Amino acid sequence: MANDDLAGVGPRLRELRRERDITLTDLADTTGISVSTLSRLESGQRRPTLELLLPLARAYQVTLDELVDAPATGDPRIHPRPIKRGDSTFLPLSRRPGGVQAYKQIIPPREPSELKTHEGYEWLYVLSGRIRLLLGEHDIVLGPGEVAEFDTRVPHCVANPGPEPAEVLNLYGPQGERIHVRARPKA
Repeated sequence: MANDDLAGVGPRLRELRRERDITLTDLADTTGISVSTLSRLESGQRRPTLELLLPLARAYQVTLDELVDAPATGDPRIHPRPIKRGDSTFLPLSRRPGGVQAYKQIIPPREPSELKTHEGYEWLYVLSGRIRLLLGEHDIVLGPGEVAEFDTRVPHCVANPGPEPAEVLNLYGPQGERIHVRARPKA
């Protein structure tokens, strides 16, 4: 990054903070960077370093390029690299550091396995094929366009009754955990 590029970082940081209606004190609490350092970064009195910019990018939920207002690199298309986990394939559909990540999961035909439990709520949307959801005493088959959400403390298993692979949309949060969407009943 050239010195001319660095000159625009301070105003960009101030602009992002004001757009989000965040005080310097709140930002300092979130990032661990002192209020005085943040103020000097925004005014251009302190040279931005990667060590300072990374926590700010996470706090603002933007890429480092967006944070420093880097010029566009050209091709806006995402070229996902498949991730294999067990017999399933995950295709990343978004790239937002610190934010929600969307993945398309391809599940080959398979028999249900052992029912499992963990903390949270599960959310999945069937794009194509069929998904068999074993949930406690329930045995449900979901088709394209159907959504399931449930408390994951209930023993459960997601399988594909076949005959073709199923495609499911999953959402994950900043640390890779699933996003759990649930409307809570009114008391």
